[in-house]
Amino acid sequence: MPYNILGIHPGHNGSAALVSDGKLAYYLEEERLSRSKRDGNPFRVMVDICSKYKVDELIIGGTNDESEWNRLPWTQESPYVALIRKYNPNIKVTWVNHEHHMLHAVCAFFNSGFDKASLLVIDGAGSKKEFNGIISYECESLWEGNSKGINLINKSSWSTINSAVTLTKTYEAVTQYLGWEGIEGGKTMGLAPYGKENPNIPQLFKNGRGDKNIFLPHYPAGASIDTQNIPIFQRNNNPKEWHHDPSKLTEIEADLAWQIQNDTQEEVAKLIEKSVELTGNKQICIAGGYGLNCVTNYWLKKRFPNLEIYHEPISHDGGTAIGAAYIGWMNYQPKTIFTNQISLYYGPQYNTDQYLTTIKNHKNIFNQYKVNPEQVAKLISKRNIVTIFQGRSEAGPRALGNRSILYDPTDPNGKDFVNRVKKREWFRPFAGTVLLEKANEWFDMAGLKESPFMMYAIDVWPDKQNQIKAITHVDGTCRIQTVTEEQNPHYYKLIQEFEKITGVPILFNTSFNLAGDPLVETIEDALKTLIKSEINYMYIPELEILLEKKSNERI
Repeated sequence: MPYNILGIHPGHNGSAALVSDGKLAYYLEEERLSRSKRDGNPFRVMVDICSKYKVDELIIGGTNDESEWNRLPWTQESPYVALIRKYNPNIKVTWVNHEHHMLHAVCAFFNSGFDKASLLVIDGAGSKKEFNGIISYECESLWEGNSKGINLINKSSWSTINSAVTLTKTYEAVTQYLGWEGIEGGKTMGLAPYGKENPNIPQLFKNGRGDKNIFLPHYPAGASIDTQNIPIFQRNNNPKEWHHDPSKLTEIEADLAWQIQNDTQEEVAKLIEKSVELTGNKQICIAGGYGLNCVTNYWLKKRFPNLEIYHEPISHDGGTAIGAAYIGWMNYQPKTIFTNQISLYYGPQYNTDQYLTTIKNHKNIFNQYKVNPEQVAKLISKRNIVTIFQGRSEAGPRALGNRSILYDPTDPNGKDFVNRVKKREWFRPFAGTVLLEKANEWFDMAGLKESPFMMYAIDVWPDKQNQIKAITHVDGTCRIQTVTEEQNPHYYKLIQEFEKITGVPILFNTSFNLAGDPLVETIEDALKTLIKSEINYMYIPELEILLEKKSNERI
């Protein structure tokens, strides 16, 4: 029998991961099942795992003190321990809730495939730690990983900082100023290319930290801009007005987005240079919430061509569940050699018979057709939005062809069209999936051999930008996923057929959800999204069928 370790992360992006005999076998975030965005308590995922696997050990992450957990009557257990014990009475339980950054670092290192590396965690705030006699929060930390495990590099003066305005907190503050939750930094990243350097914006950083005359940190979560004392940031408008009306966007808002993106990139570069100075390692792993900044990730590839940098694709807090499970396995089997991550399809495995039963229950709403990839590619080439639903769902925030909305990247109005259908802000860019063997013809890969997890916003070659205008952002970049037949055979074949029709080996790819909703997980979620949206088609390649809303004309 395999030895199964369940790691959980209670907190925003609550998640659970199962490592079976040293291999990641399952990962899912609670929001995918509960349908509550960034749901923090992974009870439903734990139940799903326990119904399918015998679990030998539970590793509990998060950042809360054990004293802060609500204890249950009679047994005085935490809810997580009580739940797992119902399925596995003799389960071993380990708490690592005081080691948030270590879990980020472990997740990245063991997924990277490196034998030795520096591990840079760039986060908003992690666990409480004592640093130089002061209780503070982890913010940015440097670790070193090798075959024996990982260790904190204590010589670093920026391991834990008390009330510092770190680079992630500055990004959170600007994001909040622009009218979103601090955790929604991807929207600020998308807006940044609409701005420019503005001499009226004061210097945001001093000595590697956000200027406290500008930024007000709120520990453990979030930060804000001191709008009362800085005239240039005072305003009368509500930023939500321009989220869907570009004419109301002010110059200072666009320029501030540009400035925070530019300045935090430079600060990350300094941290990388410092890590090389302290450790001598030229292999670097980056994790923590800032690690999802795909603009910075590509910029770093160009800035440091002689370094090998691994960007963990589940670098937000959800990924710490993986780190927790790996920690458990390393304690159980210390001599394990981990290999590089080659897939992110770690969600539950569903029975396709269940698909047919659910579809039959909606037969009054959808027509059903037997199709091949060529027919679906033709439908997309006629500028129809077609969703794709297949296999196990993707881990992390990126849709990689199993829970995706697909469209024609050659439509010059495609970005505006799909943003309207998804009810997203007007400026937000879209990703593209390209056949790996054709990637260099369309994109400046900057030495990257592949981009299977959509972690880089890559320059589109200038002579190709007008050909794929729907996915080329205003700065000439596109966040891309490269795909091979081995990685995703159905999706690969569909893109091949699209290329035969259009000459473009790329599909417009965005997550299968509407604004504010989690990615769809089940076939029921997918059908509900179609019903409440303007999207009319869903392709299920495992069954070779296409669903079409009956209000549409037949293909």
